[in-house]
Amino acid sequence: MCNQTVSLVAAELERAGIPTVTQVFLREIAEKVRPPRALWVPFDHGYPLGEPGNPTLQTDVLRQTFALLDEDGPGPVLKEFEAEDGWW
Repeated sequence: MCNQTVSLVAAELERAGIPTVTQVFLREIAEKVRPPRALWVPFDHGYPLGEPGNPTLQTDVLRQTFALLDEDGPGPVLKEFEAEDGWW
């Protein structure tokens, strides 16, 4: 889905009291639209968890994404993915 659309939907869900996290490929769009909580991932479009067949990397991406739920609101919070295994 479009980074902008997902960010706008997330903001509406947050206003309804539902916590959200998103992953974004285009940092400049996230900075303009300002989703409540987002993790910028440096991967190609279509690969939100990184390279196929790399469960360690993919688990790392998911952990960092869900960790954003611990961030205090109201946001926006935009963090950059940091590979723990030195992949990136």
